[in-house]
Amino acid sequence: MSGPLRSGPSTWRRAATVMLAAGWTRPGPAASAAAEDFRLLFLQRSLKQRFLPGAHVFPGGVLDAADSSADWLRLFAPRHTPPRFGLGPAPLPRHPFPGLFQGDADGAALPDDVAARICAIRETFEEAGVLLLRPRSSAPAPREPGLALSPPPGLADWRSRVRSDPHCFVQLCEHLDCTPDIWALHDWGGWLTPYGRGSLRFDTTFLLCLLRETPSVDIDLAEMVGYKWSSPTEATEQLQTQKMWLAPPQFYEVRRLENFVSFSDLCRFCSDCLPEAAEKWLPIMLSTADGAINLLPGDELYVKDSDFLEKTMSTDKKTEEILKEGKVVNRIVFHGLQCCEIHVNLPSKNKHVYPKTYIMDKSHTARL
Repeated sequence: MSGPLRSGPSTWRRAATVMLAAGWTRPGPAASAAAEDFRLLFLQRSLKQRFLPGAHVFPGGVLDAADSSADWLRLFAPRHTPPRFGLGPAPLPRHPFPGLFQGDADGAALPDDVAARICAIRETFEEAGVLLLRPRSSAPAPREPGLALSPPPGLADWRSRVRSDPHCFVQLCEHLDCTPDIWALHDWGGWLTPYGRGSLRFDTTFLLCLLRETPSVDIDLAEMVGYKWSSPTEATEQLQTQKMWLAPPQFYEVRRLENFVSFSDLCRFCSDCLPEAAEKWLPIMLSTADGAINLLPGDELYVKDSDFLEKTMSTDKKTEEILKEGKVVNRIVFHGLQCCEIHVNLPSKNKHVYPKTYIMDKSHTARL
């Protein structure tokens, strides 16, 4: 390899997604075992989409130049000033993998982590009609769950304009005298698409937004064709009964969120958690004799070698053999496109919460 690979259009497209977690007081189905008093917003992608057709995903999309435009500076002024706009210290630069360079976009007016927040908020409006905005005159309260802005008149027209030209999102915020509520989004982590998972590869920042109540959702009926509010436990149940399909990173994060049985516990965790706990991972694909495994950082087989940026590992052993031999594991095991397991036995460190092991049997019943 002649030099470091930069996360960008020629390798990984930068993207951002936001997990909307809202307080929930409505009773669930009697048959559901879900105990969590919060729900996550899942949007269902159209079957016509090239990437993850039919999957349930969190709102989000690819960063646009408009998300880091200098036009945002005047909107945040005078209360919030660059480069951090009151977000706190800049996150420490970290390279998730040897040979992979990650830095702020050249010539951008805003740091990448600020632009990622704006991107996630813009995409949430485009896909779900939810406005994560804050009046310019109000002070942010990053330790308290927020509320989405009530939909303004002419929502459909504004959304059409923003979808056609992301720069129009600045104009919408000016029209409403609001700023994107970047302070309501908590650092959660991130994923880079591993080699071998198709031609589209994304460097996706995962953010978490806590809302006191569920906002009104108005999906675009183009990229997204449906939505549902589900607790982490409900999402797992719906995955095993094939009522939902979640891509592996989304499922892994859902299982992480299942560690929190109450909305207040999740809020407290986000208030106390440091940005360093939000890790961005590049899985390594291990091809077995009868399947595939995504190896994740901390797993005994995970090797930080720049060769695996563009290659997969391979073994003549079957998946079950690899699983039986594993002593220190953090991996996603594939048994088909819509059937995967999570194997983890790592202790939490630096406030990074790992999911519980999830094993799906042939009848799609979880054994925990």
